[in-house]
Amino acid sequence: MKTCLIALCLCAAALLLQSVNGRRGQDLHCGACRALVDEMEWEISQIDPKKTIQAGSFRINPDGSQSIREVPFARSESSLLEVMERVCEKMSEYAEKQDPGSQRPSYERIVSRDGKKTDLSGSRFDTRAAASLKFTCEAIVEKYEDELIEFFSHETENVKDKLCSKRTDLCDHALHIPHDEL
Repeated sequence: MKTCLIALCLCAAALLLQSVNGRRGQDLHCGACRALVDEMEWEISQIDPKKTIQAGSFRINPDGSQSIREVPFARSESSLLEVMERVCEKMSEYAEKQDPGSQRPSYERIVSRDGKKTDLSGSRFDTRAAASLKFTCEAIVEKYEDELIEFFSHETENVKDKLCSKRTDLCDHALHIPHDEL
């Protein structure tokens, strides 16, 4: 009887630990996706909007015409692939922050892009967390490359929600997170 009780307690503890680790992994994937979207949007905004590139087929149609069109370079596939190659390096500029209400981690940028001071209260910078965020970001870019190109090739509202929650389910548990938080 005592052995069964101990085994039951160990099993319950293992399930609880697995649940906590699962939720933590879910939070990490969601945070990485949301940070990735923020960084890609910022990178795209830094490219001259007047810069264009020819896209389409360079084959000549039977009537002698070509199906070539001018598209904004910032939203071209080649530009987006370039951005995706380097965007996960920016994850080292993020720190983990504990939500006081839910006690769940979120990730926020701790290095300002414009040189202004950032509020670091409640943030915990940990090189392991930053490395995990970077690794997860790279996995997301690799797995969802087509979706990223699809969403960023056109200006779209609420990319974080549409990509991270609805399309990929990386944040399906976090639909209540405000748009400006990670």
